[in-house]
Amino acid sequence: MSITPPANAATSDDNNPVLVSLVTPSSEAILNPTFDRNKVKLGITPTGWSNSDDRTIDLDPPIPFQQILSETALAGFKGSQMSPKYPQDLKELKRELQMRNLTISEPWVGTLFTVGQAQETFEEFDKQVAFMKEMNGNSIVVAELGGAVHQKPGADPLVDRPKFTDQQWSDLTEGLNKLGAIAQKNGMQLVYHPHIGTGVENFEDIDRLMNNTDSNTVKLLLDTGHLYYAGVDPLAVTKKYVNRIKHVHLKNIRQPILDESKKTGRGFLDSIRAGIFTVPGDSAGAINFQPILQELANANYEGWLMVEAEQDPKNAEPLQYALMARTYLRDQIGF
Repeated sequence: MSITPPANAATSDDNNPVLVSLVTPSSEAILNPTFDRNKVKLGITPTGWSNSDDRTIDLDPPIPFQQILSETALAGFKGSQMSPKYPQDLKELKRELQMRNLTISEPWVGTLFTVGQAQETFEEFDKQVAFMKEMNGNSIVVAELGGAVHQKPGADPLVDRPKFTDQQWSDLTEGLNKLGAIAQKNGMQLVYHPHIGTGVENFEDIDRLMNNTDSNTVKLLLDTGHLYYAGVDPLAVTKKYVNRIKHVHLKNIRQPILDESKKTGRGFLDSIRAGIFTVPGDSAGAINFQPILQELANANYEGWLMVEAEQDPKNAEPLQYALMARTYLRDQIGF
């Protein structure tokens, strides 16, 4: 199947045709130096359209996956995180992606080393490695979900999260080292995602994880929103671990809603419904992304910059926020 674009269609940097993008190109950047456009890819996760942790955070009727992918491309992004809403048949998925000049940036693997489910973890990891080979990608996002409470109704993700014993920490870091070696052998890169409501959430947790894993094979995913939610300065994490950061989720926080969630002990999913997250470029957001992006650019970061805002589409029109974020990134990085 081939599609011939109209004569006035925009073209991407790699000369692959795209039908249209609502974000006009730019050659000027606020960052100095900026990123190498041949080594940095811009994507957006589907969580602004439909939530993977709670599929009821959606419209009624639900937003079809075709709309998510089309609006992702329309906003000028090149990749999307895998979603349970997307076709699970590889042939169909590839066809839908190729039609829109998109790719899958990453899968999500919830590890369970701290609760004695190493074998199940390895089996799932192998499946995702095989999947990413099919997608011609190389990033595998993992997070330890043993005892996690972010999906548990009524649980305060900051207070009720698991606290690992020394043995659990050992099981986790040893398991991650094994996964990292498997990923490297297969031409992949494992990146660990500190996540609200889990046993790796704050700066102390991140330090312990980084200090006890192989720096050559276990890398760090920088998620600005989860860090800020946990009371961690994302810029400080960037500065300390910039050479280990190999994947980035750019997620913003609405401070008044965060303050209310902390005061009331509101659960993670209810905080999403309340509007705790938004995108870079939203004036209602609390995070200053420019110095974070500059630190990454100074270190010649290569890989994905993924916009992520887990929002309720009933209250935040997904395409509007995708365009807001893409325009902000264009102004910051020059492409």
